[in-house]
Amino acid sequence: MGKSKRNSPKPDSNRAQRLAERRAEQASRGVTRPFAGLAAECDLVALREFVPSATATLRTAPGFAAKRPVTLATVLPGAVAALVRAAAEPVGFVAAQVQFQSENPAADLAAAIAWTQAAEPGESLNSAADAEVATEALTEVLDPSAGLDLTVHQDFNWWVPEGVQPDPQVASTIEQANQAIMPSDRLRLDADAIGAAWWVDAGEKAHLRWVRPEDEDALMLALARLHASGGLHLGEGSRFAGSFRTHGLLVPVFDLDREQHATEWVKPATEFGARLSEALASDAPLTPDERRSRDGLRSRQVTLR
Repeated sequence: MGKSKRNSPKPDSNRAQRLAERRAEQASRGVTRPFAGLAAECDLVALREFVPSATATLRTAPGFAAKRPVTLATVLPGAVAALVRAAAEPVGFVAAQVQFQSENPAADLAAAIAWTQAAEPGESLNSAADAEVATEALTEVLDPSAGLDLTVHQDFNWWVPEGVQPDPQVASTIEQANQAIMPSDRLRLDADAIGAAWWVDAGEKAHLRWVRPEDEDALMLALARLHASGGLHLGEGSRFAGSFRTHGLLVPVFDLDREQHATEWVKPATEFGARLSEALASDAPLTPDERRSRDGLRSRQVTLR
């Protein structure tokens, strides 16, 4: 899908020194909540952490001089940061899941997007740290008000343009990736639904991971209120499994009956979302039962990043 970027820097070159300095600068700008300020924050976190295969055409900020369209993908061949697909009208691709990354994934993504605008068709970028571009804040590269118009794939066949016959090595790589993929989907909730709820069939059971944008402590208290009142569930065939923290957000996780498809969980998830909103709006002191629930939920919480 793309060839390696030309002119890799030699270890003793000025360019290598500049790139090393840029990597150090990126690492020093690590942030707890890198995608804050973007309407797409929850989906960006989901694509980075657990969605197997999805794409979305990005809407760039009005002040960003885009020369070609850019598609965000969960992962690209070779786990590269970006590539430019050769076509009559070249298209840039940037990845959420990459092999090499700094402590600031938002800065990495911004650099990768900028790189696609000047790179030659057929080139790929192994690491955002290798992108010799001026780094802007991601909120200045992407339209902060735009969500992601996602296409969820159940395979990686989109790695090769339609009508193109891949060489045997690429075809083998795609086949191996397709065999390992887990069926996934994003729940189509109401337009006013908060966060990003993703369903996955993991084999023995299915899961719902709901990336939420609320303050972590406030969300934990709301979950504790629901747990104490018996409302921390998605109905029959579901069980609250715990939560994990990543990129400054809290992600509740439910185990689900895998015999039910993602669409069958839309109504229960909508009802749970309403209960959670009501619990979030409460400012009453926690009861003894709610405090015990909070402590129990916290003890089962995992931090990923």
